[in-house]
Amino acid sequence: MVAEILFTVAAAAALSAALVMAMMPLLRRYALARPNARSSHALPTPQGAGLAVILATMLAAGAGLALAAAGEGAVREAGVVLAAALLLAATGAFDDLRPLGPLAKLMPQLLAVGCVVWFATPAEARLFPALPLLLERALATLAGVWFVNLVNFMDGIDWITVAGCGVPLAALAVLGAALLPQGEAAAFLSASLCGALIGFSPFNKPVARVFLGDVGSLPVGLILGYGLYRLALGGHLAAALILPLYYLWDSGSTLVRRLARREPFWKAHRLHVYQRATDAGWSVTAVVAQIFILDIGLALLACISAWQSSVPVSAATLVAAAALVGLGSKRLTDGPSAARETPA
Repeated sequence: MVAEILFTVAAAAALSAALVMAMMPLLRRYALARPNARSSHALPTPQGAGLAVILATMLAAGAGLALAAAGEGAVREAGVVLAAALLLAATGAFDDLRPLGPLAKLMPQLLAVGCVVWFATPAEARLFPALPLLLERALATLAGVWFVNLVNFMDGIDWITVAGCGVPLAALAVLGAALLPQGEAAAFLSASLCGALIGFSPFNKPVARVFLGDVGSLPVGLILGYGLYRLALGGHLAAALILPLYYLWDSGSTLVRRLARREPFWKAHRLHVYQRATDAGWSVTAVVAQIFILDIGLALLACISAWQSSVPVSAATLVAAAALVGLGSKRLTDGPSAARETPA
């Protein structure tokens, strides 16, 4: 399956780049993102290239599954995930063009994530067998909706989604193919989305010529969340927590900080770790490079945890991952001047 996955990555990258170039004139005319309180850009910039990323993901994943002669179950699983991703892409497209209210955005998210949780995972797979199945799947749906929005909120500077989601997706493609029973759908969807983000990356490098927009960040969060959920259901919960740990830490610690200050947490802000890092003096490129390196370290720890698959190793890798994220976040928020200081 290695050759088919590599083909999928390359095909998705080429398709994504071609589609972004074809869409650019329309995005410049109809989909400009204007700076607001949360923005890191100073000038109006086209958004909506996420549509190209998702279309490329769909086409490349379908081709990869066909080349690998995947079974009917894998094709059905991938079809459910991609249909749910299209629903979120449509929701995001409307929101990019004309902002929707909270309920109008929440209902499609609940429907999309619920379909993935119930219909794109093995019926017998359980994370916590002691819980009733209905309760476990309901909690998984709520966690999935939170994760989709987490990825959306984190898409706030150039290249961050390429680095912050691309590395976990690459790891999921490897782990899905190597370790998950009937993991073809997870492997090919992760590989195709990773490739599509690679194809998008030249257009989003600082200073970006185009943004993903909600049309891209919402379905990216869904597909990444699905891959992590499948990995956890396959008996690798620690690895599924380690891979997105920087995103979990950044968004979680920011939410706790805002709640402690009694701030309206649903409103736009610039308090994420990556935003405070740019305010502290790091360039956007330096911030993303550090997140990229951090995510590679997390991916290595996740792979160790998944391949060893023992309680002591899982615990040790989780502790190491938490320490790595804590140190990396502190370095980012302290700024480059503090990073250059040496002990007396």
